Amino acid sequence: MALIDNIIGATGQWVAGTDPKATLATPLAWLRKTGGYAAVNRIIGLSIPFAPRNGFSVEEVSPGYVRAKIKLKGNKNHFGSMYAGAYFLVAEIPGGVLSLFDLGPAYTPILKEMTLQFLQPANSDVTVEFSLSPEEVVGIRQEADTTGRAKFTLQGLLHDQEGNHVATSVAYYRVRKKGFKPTE
Repeated sequence: MALIDNIIGATGQWVAGTDPKATLATPLAWLRKTGGYAAVNRIIGLSIPFAPRNGFSVEEVSPGYVRAKIKLKGNKNHFGSMYAGAYFLVAEIPGGVLSLFDLGPAYTPILKEMTLQFLQPANSDVTVEFSLSPEEVVGIRQEADTTGRAKFTLQGLLHDQEGNHVATSVAYYRVRKKGFKPTE
């Protein structure tokens, strides 16, 4: 696990230094951005092989923010729209991404509970965005450093490619501080 922790830490530093709006007009910045996101998605694929097989990808990550996508292709239900499990996949993994890249690999994210409210069928790829304020990140880290664990909640709005709000997720996470030893 030390190797993967080092890779996560290095990738987090790499991605944090990228410009999420970089285009080919600035080729080095664009290459840094796309290379960083490719590394994030590769780490996810190594940790959770189910995710890339089902068309999941992180499209943007920066301090306190992540946007992810799940493809409709391969994730259709019996009537041709997005399968419910695909909504859960795209709404669950970004919480771990935020935890690992904002808190660092010394903190292990654990999903405790998640709900999804379906609003309308998605007939295209679906994206979701999550964010944590710098104050929330500091609070989570301080609580985990003090008690060995900390709770946080993420609410996500899931949208189809036309921008329609198709579902809302609420996920309750806990992070554990690796190697925590309470002070006496």
